[in-house]
Amino acid sequence: MRAASAKKRKSWRSEALPLREHPRHVAIIMDGNRRWAAARGLPAIAGHVQGVEAIRPIVRIAPDKGIEVLSLYVFSRENWRRPDDEVTGLLGLIDGAVRQHTDELVAQGVRVRVIGRLHEAPADIVRSIREAEERTRGGKKMALNIAFNYAGRAEIIDAARALVAAGVPAQEIDEDRFGEQLYTAGQPDPDLIVRTGGEQRTSNFLLWQGAYAELVFSDTLWPDFAEADLDGAIEEFARRQRRYGA
Repeated sequence: MRAASAKKRKSWRSEALPLREHPRHVAIIMDGNRRWAAARGLPAIAGHVQGVEAIRPIVRIAPDKGIEVLSLYVFSRENWRRPDDEVTGLLGLIDGAVRQHTDELVAQGVRVRVIGRLHEAPADIVRSIREAEERTRGGKKMALNIAFNYAGRAEIIDAARALVAAGVPAQEIDEDRFGEQLYTAGQPDPDLIVRTGGEQRTSNFLLWQGAYAELVFSDTLWPDFAEADLDGAIEEFARRQRRYGA
């Protein structure tokens, strides 16, 4: 179901909801950067610049809305197929943002975890990300998952390989044992997955963890996604009854 646009939605704040109606784990597929740029006659990288800037206010306000884990789909394994200049620019933006905003995340009590095949990434970005993970390790207010070089199918394959490598007998493998090998091990599964930009698919994101997540599709392009849009998604989540097949 689509979330109402910020312009049409009546004034509403998610803080008014009882905490039990707040999603603990929110995952966002941040789509629409290139279309945002194209609509303004700008190169794709300009949209990515604005997209990176849009992350900061969402991270800042999320804990106050009862969100304990925020997962952001920053760069997929499929994104390597884009034009070389766009990929290079996007990687530079990610690296710069991690370096520039780590102090802010430490001050906010946000702990960073990168999920994805980081070993396939350029060495300079790996160093920046590992430093951010180490420096924010003591954060208690919220966990921030940065999905970088991420693909849901690859994650499932990696988990299966880990179990095989550990010599776990097939009859001992169950959902709990498998979940211990996922990139998000130790965290609650996402309650709510939001996709911006008007498209309605999950694009290989958190396939295992999102099995029972509520899905909200917002027409807002990611660079324009703001607090009102997040509130609208949480409001939609609160209206639904989660039966888990019952």
